[in-house]
Amino acid sequence: MNDEQLAFALRDTRDELFRLRFQAATERLDAPGNLRRLRRDIARVLTIQRERELSAATADAEA
Repeated sequence: MNDEQLAFALRDTRDELFRLRFQAATERLDAPGNLRRLRRDIARVLTIQRERELSAATADAEA
């Protein structure tokens, strides 16, 4: 995935997590495991973005 796709995936996943949290607050949540899955997906995307930032920074420092 490129940077734009990652940003879109992050935004989409955060929106879905918000909707699920709202359902959980109103006790209408069907699959509570989805909350955990979405939190982990967000963490994965953020980790990939940070790794790319650091690799770009080290490449710039070496050049």
